[in-house]
Amino acid sequence: MKRKYLTSDEVLKLLKYIVDSNIKRNSNHRDYCMVSMAFIHGLRVSELINLRVNDYDSISKKIYIHRLKGGLSTTHPLLEHESKFLDLWLMERSSVKGSDSPWLFLSRHGGRLSRQRFYQLLKNYGERAKLPITIHPHMLRHACGFNLAELGNDTRLIQDYLGHKSIRHTVLYTAAN
Repeated sequence: MKRKYLTSDEVLKLLKYIVDSNIKRNSNHRDYCMVSMAFIHGLRVSELINLRVNDYDSISKKIYIHRLKGGLSTTHPLLEHESKFLDLWLMERSSVKGSDSPWLFLSRHGGRLSRQRFYQLLKNYGERAKLPITIHPHMLRHACGFNLAELGNDTRLIQDYLGHKSIRHTVLYTAAN
């Protein structure tokens, strides 16, 4: 059976590759932010690309997450490195095409990034980082759930964190642990 999640080590390897490749290309911080936030907050790809600039509170370092599939929307605190990269992206974003757009993550054309484009970016980064499996965005959400379970978090806490409406969607993380 194909594995449906990334390990924490694989996520770190992926993020390290993104940072290193962006330094070499003198490129943006957008991709790092998207991958790290998808993993840390267990975001579905649509939740990620639908984030708006005003969902981020730079003073309290929190982000409002609009959960889909009837999940519970909530505010999550950002980790220090996460808010640092997000602030760097926002500075860079202010000078790119479409900077007046409400979307947090913009495409090269200045519009909202598409689900397909994020899928392509992630797949390409995974290949270039030499991860042992072909990756897709939902693997980051599963990685978040398994990581929370490995850290000893209660099933109900994981359910709330991921915005699951039903606990039966959450037990796969704690059962495997």
